[in-house]
Amino acid sequence: MKDHLETSIFGDHEETVEHLEEAHAAPPMSRREVREQELAARKRSSRRAGEGGSSGAAKGKPSVFRRLVVIVLALAVIGGGVAVAYKALKPVVEGFLESNDYPGPGTGQIRVTVDQGAGGSAIAKTLAEQDIVKSSKAFIEAANKDPRSAGIQPGVYEMKKQMKASDALAILADPKNRLVTRVTIPEGLWATEIYAKLSASSGIPVAQYTAAAKKVDELGLPPSAKGNLEGYLFPASYEFGPTATALDQLKQMVAESTKRLDALGITPDRMERVVTVASLVEGEAKLDSDRAKVARVVENRLAAKMSLGFDSTVNYIFKKRGVPTQEMLDSNNPYNTRRFTGLPPGPISNPGESALEAAASPVAGPWLYFVTVNLATGETKFAATYEEHQRNVAQFQKWCTDNKGKC
Repeated sequence: MKDHLETSIFGDHEETVEHLEEAHAAPPMSRREVREQELAARKRSSRRAGEGGSSGAAKGKPSVFRRLVVIVLALAVIGGGVAVAYKALKPVVEGFLESNDYPGPGTGQIRVTVDQGAGGSAIAKTLAEQDIVKSSKAFIEAANKDPRSAGIQPGVYEMKKQMKASDALAILADPKNRLVTRVTIPEGLWATEIYAKLSASSGIPVAQYTAAAKKVDELGLPPSAKGNLEGYLFPASYEFGPTATALDQLKQMVAESTKRLDALGITPDRMERVVTVASLVEGEAKLDSDRAKVARVVENRLAAKMSLGFDSTVNYIFKKRGVPTQEMLDSNNPYNTRRFTGLPPGPISNPGESALEAAASPVAGPWLYFVTVNLATGETKFAATYEEHQRNVAQFQKWCTDNKGKC
């Protein structure tokens, strides 16, 4: 009975029906007949199973073969596609896998300019375009790893072609590598003295500065200067690029001077007078604390129609420093403020910031005279009357007596 149920549930459907039909049609059988019939049925099933297995295997062979053929053909097709794709994509793959940076150290020499206000991306683009670095990305990656990149200054740098990005960054991050002419101009120098200093730093002949000073339409001078450059070469520390001409340098200094005057509220029509007074202050005051008082003396003497009587203006005529000789003091020149009243025709030097401030805003006071009573310390005494001034002069003379050879 168990064998019959298993056959009915899991076996062949046709065989199950056949058994059912025989069961309904056949008369009752004895136990021996039943066992004989079941044994015969099992033999038939075994024989059919053997035949069916053999047939299934035979039928399965073409199916497996077909599958193998399909797999082989697919691999062949894929293999051919890979070959074609490899040839087409090889440059792309190699470009992707290739480093975006040069190994360095680079060759030759090339100058690169970092513009004012240029950011990291702009600098990287410039370097890549000039083949200093292999790619903008390589430089940006190097910059992101190095905090010094935030301090890159505008200017011109000497570099190489095909440098390693980190090496290129190291050059730009060091301000000492900037190709510039550095020069410091002190207060109170004459224009001719400034030309000599500029020439010594830049290697440009003095004659070119003298010639550039005559290009009054290009210098940027205020109209009140009437083409006179003296007084507008502002004393300061300057950096000039390697291609800056003599004219470029003078223009930069004039621009700095007019900028400072504008910041003090001096309009272009007043600039010449303020610069002239400031140049007198620069030439006469020994201490910063005395500058506004010297400016007041100038204004008070001008208002009183008195001559200024300054040695500094006489020195300017002859371009000689020190105490003027009598011959110099007797010169018939409008810059000789011992003989002529009023301001000299123009500035007698190039004044600095504190002298400009003093000339723009003199301190209030009644003084008409001043004299330095100690040349070593620069101590200066101011007086409102001639008598008081004479006492101060006597103090100066005593100092000279006590310090022979220093007056």
